[in-house]
Amino acid sequence: MIALSLKINAARSSLAVTWDDGLVSDIPAPVLRAHSRAASQVRAEIEGRAASFEGVTLTGAEAIGAYAVRLVFSDGHDRGIYPWEYLRALASS
Repeated sequence: MIALSLKINAARSSLAVTWDDGLVSDIPAPVLRAHSRAASQVRAEIEGRAASFEGVTLTGAEAIGAYAVRLVFSDGHDRGIYPWEYLRALASS
């Protein structure tokens, strides 16, 4: 599965993903931020340090080859890489 297009909405509150099977997913920025696979976020989850990311917005998106996207958030977080399969799973949850 491959994302054909990515678009941050005008309010920067969500990411619209158009998939190669025609499905369009709209994923809220706080969900994406909370599920970052960056080491610091994974460690916080393991240690039970839950954080609220309400109000966090997307400030950028950069394709990483043909397999993923790197997202940048308004809180300065820019370390998470979201492979297409992981992004699709987040969209389905």
